Amino acid sequence: MVMTTNLTGHLLIAMPGMGDPRFSGAVVFLCDHSDDGAMGLIVNKPVTELSFAEMISQLGIEAMQPPKIPVLYGGPVETGRGFVLHSDDYGDEDGTMQVPGGFGMTATLDVLEDLAHGEGPKQAVMALGYAGWGPGQLESEIAQNGWLTCDADAGIVFGRHMAGKWEAALAKLGVSPLMLSAEAGRA
Repeated sequence: MVMTTNLTGHLLIAMPGMGDPRFSGAVVFLCDHSDDGAMGLIVNKPVTELSFAEMISQLGIEAMQPPKIPVLYGGPVETGRGFVLHSDDYGDEDGTMQVPGGFGMTATLDVLEDLAHGEGPKQAVMALGYAGWGPGQLESEIAQNGWLTCDADAGIVFGRHMAGKWEAALAKLGVSPLMLSAEAGRA
């Protein structure tokens, strides 16, 4: 299957019938989407057993007053690796992927040090792991009614109310959760 629309910088909204429980109720920000596959970060599943302050302390990064940045389960791939999804007011020329719509994604220690010292991006979330799809896999999941898509919104991506992000993303499409079915329709 050839990619028809580049969804980089968009949100994926898991449909109720999502077969993979790791993505149940998930909202995924797509950092990259091409004919080679897709990479994204789940932005509404917090990691409750680790705070940002604890994480940077474990990495030996000192901070007078660590920022209150959410630590999220970014996806099932490389869960020991961290990614900072942030506003585009920050960039490291070697490690920042600029994403359309006013976003950036950095996976270097520099961004953690800058955030710890109050010099990082204005808005950020920390994700452990990522969601990845091979060539044509995401397109197939969308065609099978696994995902809805919408434009990314900084209020949803960086919002602190994790439980409301799925409904907020659906609302961008004018869809009520009560209208959704787990079954794919065929005309």
